[in-house]
Amino acid sequence: MAHPFLSDDWIDEARAIRAEYQDRTPSVPHEVRMNLVVTELPFADGQLDAHLETGTGQIELDKGHLESPDLTVTVDYDTARAILVEGNPQAGLQAFMAGKVKVDGDMTKLMVLQSLSPDPSEQSATRELAERLREITR
Repeated sequence: MAHPFLSDDWIDEARAIRAEYQDRTPSVPHEVRMNLVVTELPFADGQLDAHLETGTGQIELDKGHLESPDLTVTVDYDTARAILVEGNPQAGLQAFMAGKVKVDGDMTKLMVLQSLSPDPSEQSATRELAERLREITR
């Protein structure tokens, strides 16, 4: 069943899927602690505070903010979905160039994350994980 990206149901299902693939996907070589402020939510008023971190060797996305993040990114819902679910780092670059993305903190950490997006040449488990996340997202 598909859920709106970053909704409570989506987060719960994404956690379960990530747990299935934890030992089968390549480890993330860089530690990044990023807070996200996602605006223009289609399923709720206001904004959503979330975070993304790689300290366990995997990309983990969850609600709430981290203390002492490397950076904080404010982005609209559609751009966040394009980057994090569709694996389209160009959407982020285009939104940034158009002034639709605000970055506070260590910009180099954001560039590291951009280089981690799944691409067709990566291992099949990574591609499967990305596809499963797309399947649960509407």
